Amino acid sequence: MVTGMENRFTYRRRVEFADTDVAGIMHFSNFYRFMEVAEHAFYRALGFSVHPFQKQEEGEGPHVGWPRVHASADFRQPLRFEEEVEIELLVEEIRNKTICYYFNFWKNPDSEEDRVIAATGRFTVVCVTFDEEQRRMKAVAIPDEWREKIGVAPEGSIPSKNA
Repeated sequence: MVTGMENRFTYRRRVEFADTDVAGIMHFSNFYRFMEVAEHAFYRALGFSVHPFQKQEEGEGPHVGWPRVHASADFRQPLRFEEEVEIELLVEEIRNKTICYYFNFWKNPDSEEDRVIAATGRFTVVCVTFDEEQRRMKAVAIPDEWREKIGVAPEGSIPSKNA
């Protein structure tokens, strides 16, 4: 349920066989896929589509997309086949045309005693529309409909980029 200025979102997912390498450990590239899945679920929770360039009815919200201009991750603990992981998305920064997200991957999410961060990550996404005439994406200011629903996480809830 969306309650206003959202700055934190969690999404649960199980590590599937296809996500792992021969040792049964989640391949590093799949952390990026999991971040993207959590980001898309966040947008849906806000009432927006991640692919608004399809023909939509009038009044269905702004037709914007969010391609990545930066992605990074740091890995601390392995995630293994069939483990459940909680992906926590925090809004790190909102600029005129970009949003920066920070992600925590919580291993053993239901155990206060064993809960630990398996990985962290960052995405910077840029707000774009599709220019029909030029047949390309064009960066635009983040629409008010989005700004009204997304807020920045409280100071201290995200480690500094230099930490």
